[in-house]
Amino acid sequence: MATAYRFLILYPGLMLLLLLMPLSGCGDSGADGSASTDTTSESSSSVTSSSDGGTGNDSAGGSVNGNTGEVASSFTPLDPAKLGTVERDVTYGNAGGVDLKMDVYYPKSATGPLPVVMYVHGGGWTRGDKQDGAGARAIPDLQDAGFLVVSINYRLAPEYMFPAQIEDVKCAVRYLRANADEYSLDAERIGAWGGSAGGHLVSLLGVTDESDGLEGSGGYLDESSRVQAVVDMFGPSNLTREFEGGAIGQALGARVFGTSDRDSEILKVASPVTYISADDPPFLILHGDSDELVPPWQSQELYDQLTAAGVPATLVMVKNAGHGFSPQGGEVSPTHQEINRMIVDFFRQELM
Repeated sequence: MATAYRFLILYPGLMLLLLLMPLSGCGDSGADGSASTDTTSESSSSVTSSSDGGTGNDSAGGSVNGNTGEVASSFTPLDPAKLGTVERDVTYGNAGGVDLKMDVYYPKSATGPLPVVMYVHGGGWTRGDKQDGAGARAIPDLQDAGFLVVSINYRLAPEYMFPAQIEDVKCAVRYLRANADEYSLDAERIGAWGGSAGGHLVSLLGVTDESDGLEGSGGYLDESSRVQAVVDMFGPSNLTREFEGGAIGQALGARVFGTSDRDSEILKVASPVTYISADDPPFLILHGDSDELVPPWQSQELYDQLTAAGVPATLVMVKNAGHGFSPQGGEVSPTHQEINRMIVDFFRQELM
């Protein structure tokens, strides 16, 4: 009988320490990400990591952000009645006459200014909803860990062509900062994660600022759209390179970006690798090793360029996983629940 192993994922300074401990039992999480016995087969994922600075707490109890050096000041305590609740369809901005909506998931407990993480769904930039996608599985675990979690909708192509999508994502971050008191959040501890097109958008969010011309006009332009941590799951990073699956195939490229010419300037503008610099936030990148829609080398290229610039980054290739971490030829390793734990632990390290 095959021996089962448990992954213990630790993030001291973003260095991933992978400890393999034999277990007597064997189990997996379901396709919906529900928890069961946290075990995997003896096959493991490929983990590549660089180091970083991280965040911490000061002796007086205020949070200190390792990326900005700023200490959270006074805050408005969260109404206890909101703990563990969800507010649906909160308007976070208006762009092109469209009200932009988010769901707000309050943590189960709160003792101070809240770190916040934002989920961005996938769907080829043309479809999807804020409650959908592989990344949405992590929302309950992040609530349990003490994060304020928001999940956003954004304008979709082809009705709204790029850069409408990234403009809305940036607007959501600015909204959170502008309303820090209302949500009892720490405006200097904001992270973002997403999968597929959502992974592309959070990567682009992480590496750009107002000087790059992608802020849009959705509101709160006096606030920064920068974030302090990014989790990119199987998102394309370089749209100027041709690849099987056609994330920028002729039809989709024309519907989203207005072109299928890979030499077009708009595809350079839309590519996260265009903007990478040493001041970018830490990244956790997860990709299925059997993904045929967005090939794994897209994440490898992002990781390589981030680390070459000195940006802390970790790349995890998920074994036997296709796009969306769907099983391909064997048990997915790490499991969905273990991937959720990686996401939670990463955000804890960088934002708490």
